[in-house]
Amino acid sequence: MNEFTTHTPPAACVRPALCLLAACLLAACGTPKASYPGAEAQQLAQQGAQAAALPAGAVADPQATHRRLIEQMQREGLWYASLAHIDQFEQRGGPTPATTRLRADALRHTGQAEASRQAYASLAGTPEAAAGLHGLGLLAGAEGAFDRAAELLAQAQRQQPTDALLLNDLGYARLRAGRIAEARVPLMQAAQLQPDNPRIQLNLAAWLTADGQQDEAARLLDARRMAAGSREAVQATARLAREAAAAHAARPAAAAAAAAPDGLSLRPAGWREARRIHVGVRRVEMAQGGQVPAAPGSTAEPGQP
Repeated sequence: MNEFTTHTPPAACVRPALCLLAACLLAACGTPKASYPGAEAQQLAQQGAQAAALPAGAVADPQATHRRLIEQMQREGLWYASLAHIDQFEQRGGPTPATTRLRADALRHTGQAEASRQAYASLAGTPEAAAGLHGLGLLAGAEGAFDRAAELLAQAQRQQPTDALLLNDLGYARLRAGRIAEARVPLMQAAQLQPDNPRIQLNLAAWLTADGQQDEAARLLDARRMAAGSREAVQATARLAREAAAAHAARPAAAAAAAAPDGLSLRPAGWREARRIHVGVRRVEMAQGGQVPAAPGSTAEPGQP
């Protein structure tokens, strides 16, 4: 997945990848910018460029320019700064579904999971509903709830079927949930939609490895010239996927064993009923043979003192 983590420490990856153990191998990693020099000047420059591109007499939209600046900040990992600009944006024009999505993303990346969850959930029924489901899925994955993450991401994917990053996240969530066969299609789709995305290619290699296609995975990694650390991450993710698949397979067997009849000694009520019937039959047999049966519950055999 892209980013199943909720908080990026200052010295860690800017956009830690959900895929492959959030190992910073699949994302643009490094030390994030500590500042955004000239943000206001850049906003003014963007406004000027936008105005120059407009037809004569048309007026530039400063709010649209400001929103693009916020989006650029987030692409560069300036999540805290973007929160401040979102506050300013909404003070001027009020919240919109687009700014709520930006806020939810920033809250998730700054370790404010519950506030982020509420913001994503509020996008239901808006044009950003798919983004809200995507974000909720990422939060679930960050908590290790990969089955729930896959469910939410599948709902989002039905609304945005050609979003390669969403497909990548869905495939990764299914892989980590142990649903290896179900991870194939979304990962293949993501890889073909964005063939140059290294995160997607590494997730595809992890699926190939988990599926037993080690030679194909090796060829893919060789073609992409992936580093040793990336290859180790692929192996680790494939191992986790196989472990989750084994756990999934064990659950139905355990449930069936718990539901199956396992002897009357473990079912006191059933035992009492069976013994009542047994004693009744023995009484009839003994009465016919002139013997006196043992009392119910007695350990003595009929005919013994």
